[in-house]
Amino acid sequence: MTAPAALGTPRSATPDLLRSVFRQHAAGVAVITAPGARPVGFTATSVTSVAADPPLVSFGISTGSSSWATVSEAGYVGVHILGEHQRELAATFARSGADRFAAPTSWRPGPYGVPLLDGVLAWLVCEVVARVPAGDHRIVLGQVVEGDPEGYAGTAGRSRPLLYHEGRFNALRD
Repeated sequence: MTAPAALGTPRSATPDLLRSVFRQHAAGVAVITAPGARPVGFTATSVTSVAADPPLVSFGISTGSSSWATVSEAGYVGVHILGEHQRELAATFARSGADRFAAPTSWRPGPYGVPLLDGVLAWLVCEVVARVPAGDHRIVLGQVVEGDPEGYAGTAGRSRPLLYHEGRFNALRD
């Protein structure tokens, strides 16, 4: 029997340690949108299904984010699951200072005024039911009120999901 590999030297808990560890964790990529005087949106890898009954999802947002002021007041948000064909869209919504809703981003107002992105794998519109303090972030809980598992207007086709791993957007491999 072979001896197990030795563990590395533990490091103290820091923001850099957390980031380094989670670079090893592949996560699905979503874009969260919210209506406001100007619509806002950001790329998120923290979207989680919380409960089926009632249908609840959650995501994290930094209170330092340019989108936070609008999300902190929004009654409804959009959750868009991105496909591997949408790396540039993910990068646009992750980029600080970008005009995220300008061309080439294709979107339209959806239910409750929530901006809905075209060509995504799937989308949900959620009523915000809680914003829970969590360090320098808030965990937003949303109750699903509408959605489409096949993308907005069925434009996504059979694309595979976009993943975030080791600091890059990646495609799912077999």
